[in-house]
Order: sequence, then C-alpha cells, then structure tokens
Amino acid sequence: MTTFADLGLPRPIVSVLSKQGITSPFPIQEAAIPDALAGKDILGRGPTGSGKTFTFGLPIIARLAGSGASKPARPRALILAPTRELAIQIQERLDEPANSMGLRVLAVVGGVNINHHIRQLARPVDILVATPGRAQDLVNQKKLSLSDVRLTALDEADQMADMGFLPQVKKLLDLTPRDAQRLLFSATLDGDVNKLVDRFMHNPVTHSTAPVQAAVDTMKHYLFYVGEREDRNKVVIRIGARDGKTIMFMRTKHGVDRQAKKLRRAGISAMGLHGDKGQNTRSTTLQGFADGSVSVLVATDIAARGIDVHDVSLVVHVDPPAEHKAYLHRAGRTARAGESGTVVTLVMNEQRDEVAKLIDKAGVDAQTVDISTDASPAHNRTLAQITGAQSATGIPVPEPGGPARAQVPKKQAASKNQPNKRGASSRGGQKRGRGASTSNKPSRSTNSRRRSQ
Repeated sequence: MTTFADLGLPRPIVSVLSKQGITSPFPIQEAAIPDALAGKDILGRGPTGSGKTFTFGLPIIARLAGSGASKPARPRALILAPTRELAIQIQERLDEPANSMGLRVLAVVGGVNINHHIRQLARPVDILVATPGRAQDLVNQKKLSLSDVRLTALDEADQMADMGFLPQVKKLLDLTPRDAQRLLFSATLDGDVNKLVDRFMHNPVTHSTAPVQAAVDTMKHYLFYVGEREDRNKVVIRIGARDGKTIMFMRTKHGVDRQAKKLRRAGISAMGLHGDKGQNTRSTTLQGFADGSVSVLVATDIAARGIDVHDVSLVVHVDPPAEHKAYLHRAGRTARAGESGTVVTLVMNEQRDEVAKLIDKAGVDAQTVDISTDASPAHNRTLAQITGAQSATGIPVPEPGGPARAQVPKKQAASKNQPNKRGASSRGGQKRGRGASTSNKPSRSTNSRRRSQ
C-alpha cells in the first residue's frame, strides 16, 4: 500500500497526517503529488471529495519549506478559491501541516473587514488563500504584492469560470512571475478553463482520476413526485426531522431563509447559508452543522462547493437545480471520500419534464417514487425507508445564537407595553429607583461548541 512518505513528502507532514488518522493517499493524491513536488505544472480533475486540497496544498508546503523566508504582504504561494467557505476550509486543512514545516497560512475573503486582513498581512505570510475579489481589493490598496509568488493553485477553476471570476483571476495571475508553478484543479477541464491553461501553464501534466459522472457513483438517487407545493412542503418537514446531517438546496436566498424558519418552527434545528450572510454567521452555521448542533443546512447553489462536512448522509434538492453541473456539485456534498449517500430531488407536477431532462444530462440513474403526504402508512413507510423521515416534534427551535424567548400569554404581553404611572414603559424591566432590588436579573448561559476537525 502506498503511503504519503512514499510520495516524497517530508516526515513532519507525514507525521501530522498520521496523527489525523490519514495514512494512505487517495488516487488523485497518489497520481499528482510526485509531479507537483518535482515542480511540474499540474492539471487535476477528480470527483468531489477526492482529496484535491491536499493534492495541491501538501506539495506547496513541501516546496516552500527551507527555501527562504517570506516578507510582510508578499506571500510566496497563492491559492485562489471561488467561495469564502472553500477558502477558509483550505486554510484550516493546511494549517497544521504548514505549521509543522514552520510556515504560515492566511485566508483573506470577502465579508470580513479588509483592515483585519491588512493587519494580518503586516506579518510574513507564506501561503495566501484568497477569493479573487478580496485579493484584488488588497492589491488595489497596495497592501498585497504577488511578485514573490513561486507557486499558484486554482481550486474549483470551473466554478470560478461559471461565476464570472476569470477576468479577476487572469489579472491576479498576471501579477505573479511567469515562471511560477501552476496547479489547477477542477471537477471539469473544459470551456473557459482551457483559456487559463493556454495562457498561464507550461507543459502541464494532466491527472484525471474519473469523469464528472463518477462523482455520483457512490450515491443513490431518487426523484420524489410530490404533487403540489403544499404537498412538497409537508414532505420537507418530515425529511428534515430525520436523524443525521441533511443539506437542503434552494434556488434563492429568500427561499433559504424562509425554509430554515419553517423547519425551526416545526422543531428542527436548521440554519441557512447564502451569499448575503455575514462571515461570522456563515462560520457559526458551518461550525454548528459540522459538530451536529445544527442538523439541517439550507443553502443556495453558491454554497454548494464551499461545504466540506463529513457524515452528510442526505442531500435534498427542494428546488431542483437550474442545470446539470449544479446537480452534480450539490450532490457532491454527500458520499465524500468514498462514503455512501442519498440524493433526493423533490419534483412538483409542473417540474417533471424539466427535471427528467436535467437528470438525463447529468448522467444519473435515478429511481422515481410517487410520494404522497396523505399520512397513509404505506407512503410514510416508503419515505422513511429511503430518507429516514419521521414526524417533527412541533416544538419551535430558536435560531442558534439568538435568545430563547419564553411563550407569553397575549393578554400579559399586551400589558407589558403599556406605560406605567411614571410614564415609562415597563418593557426591559422596572425603572430603577432608590432601593430597587437587582436580585431578579435573568442569568445568561452560553452553549459551548466542540471544535470540529
């Protein structure tokens, strides 16, 4: 069996991986790491969850170690990623191996005060992980220089193309030395991605472990015919009440927020994730989903490739995606790293033809199941057998981080807003005067979260 040491990685990195329980490389890692260590440009394609982060990240660490020192605001390696979540997860994944070699990794992303990043860049940074927009902002303010970059990596290059980031990516790569090593990884290597290859890469070695369709080979796919919207909504609640981690996808940000609220009202711990959420909220949401305190993550397509959480056993397309690539990337949030998973698409009557064409283009063999919400034992058994669906408690769950509000009778609640005889509202507590007691202050408690790997 091949080990990471066999691939030529330094002993401190191999030791860190061993402590994390990672002893043998995935196929894409075994194929590409030796060439990357040799300084070759790499084109890598592999199914989602196949270990691409370590494939480009570990050689970058190994090649930088012992080869000079970085200067403030002048990193020696640049990794570009399309979403905030993905950039932060890359940093988290590479932090420990980099530290073992005396290197510092920093992620700079949108949604965070840029002054915070400027302060962080005032110290030497070896590996900068960035979203294109934030990197360009820092360059424009002359707080970041890319002239010392020796290695560049592009993760999810096809998504950057789909999101319109290619002009920014090209502009950033033009600021790096022409002879910098390029490592480009993507689920697909076609279309606009080829323009990057032609312009910036030098005789790249291609490593492709599987076609795009293989990303869904370890999954079971189902189309649930759910009738009308009201019927679909009832199915969503029953599925959301299942045990285990579930990701539900919606097409719009408003749909995400509305669906998460419905699930919480039904007694299901759910949180939403989309581009309008602040970075602190996004980080807290993903942390809660990773440690299990949030059981259902409701997300838009923009978040599909930024979610790398283990043990996601079910993906639900509440809103079917607009095109087949989105289906594959949504589905790729389950069955990661060789695990199995289930993908369910909820199909209303008017969506049947559209979804049938989508599934065919994605190359997916999906089983069709008629699901009714008339609470008949047979239908509920079918739903439960496939997804683990069950009845929700109906006890509302407060949004994590928000105050848990006790139920107040309407009559009592109305009286609280009436001014007292002194003309001051009693909301928020009694107006304090001389001798007023303070012994009735409510105590506050905080929920601790365990750190996820």
